[in-house]
Amino acid sequence: MAHPLSRRRLLTLGTATFGALTLGPHAQAAAPTSLALPNGWQPEGITIGAGPYAYLGSLVDGSLYRADLRTGTGKVISTGPGTPAVGLKLDPRGRLFVAARSFGARVVDARSGETLASYTLATATPSFANDIVLTPRAAWFTESYQPVLYGLPLGRNGELPAAGDVVRLPLTGDWVQSADGAINANGIARTPDGSALLVVQAGVGLLHRVDPATGITEAVDLGDAAPLTNGDGLLVRGRTLYAVQNRQNAIDVFRLAADGRSGVFQRRITDPAFDVPTTVAAYGGRLYLPNARFTTTPTSETTYSVTAVGA
Repeated sequence: MAHPLSRRRLLTLGTATFGALTLGPHAQAAAPTSLALPNGWQPEGITIGAGPYAYLGSLVDGSLYRADLRTGTGKVISTGPGTPAVGLKLDPRGRLFVAARSFGARVVDARSGETLASYTLATATPSFANDIVLTPRAAWFTESYQPVLYGLPLGRNGELPAAGDVVRLPLTGDWVQSADGAINANGIARTPDGSALLVVQAGVGLLHRVDPATGITEAVDLGDAAPLTNGDGLLVRGRTLYAVQNRQNAIDVFRLAADGRSGVFQRRITDPAFDVPTTVAAYGGRLYLPNARFTTTPTSETTYSVTAVGA
């Protein structure tokens, strides 16, 4: 059940504008289109803030890596606790929100690498805290094995909640949970007008609009577009939705209605360098996607990279 005070704080998402410094034309042209990650890293989530740096987590042990988009160089900024880092998002205060599958979530200072808080999210098993979206009032996490979203309500000045204040929002309405073991809720984003959340249900290829006050979902009308099978990370920029389909090595691009109730397919982005991309973040005119390489048996020497493509 949701904490009563927390639920009231989450009734209105509001709107927010997230800007980014834009690389100049010469710097953009010179910036690498492939960023090498440490061997054996096993990336899944990616996030980019206002500066030209991408942050990536490791599925192996939850370590966090920062890559310079201008040079391709990078370093580990936080050694993991031994639990996976799946989805992650960076807020304007320099805090990384990290989803950790059945181990809940943690918040890490991107500058010092210090863990600021840890949270137990699930109350049922199996559990898979997967992806994250930040709103002015909360950090929302998808749960791939249960029909629920988790919320960390934020204070007026961005204060993190106490451990017991996690909101657990059951998904109802059009949402029909698939069989045990299937990946259900995966990528998550906000509608263009900030009034609701968008969640892709990967196993059945549906995109849902979720009311964060009630959990009632509506299937988004995407017209004659192919289903978002293997739908993974979502990114909304203005009215444009980028939906990653990992095993298809593709990003489908849609023009959304402001309230997110419908969308029109625009185009598909593919690249020969894609190798099961999972999530997507943007900087300037580029999209950056980590190649999770789920079809390759991972070893400590397996190579991993981030691929950049035009938005």
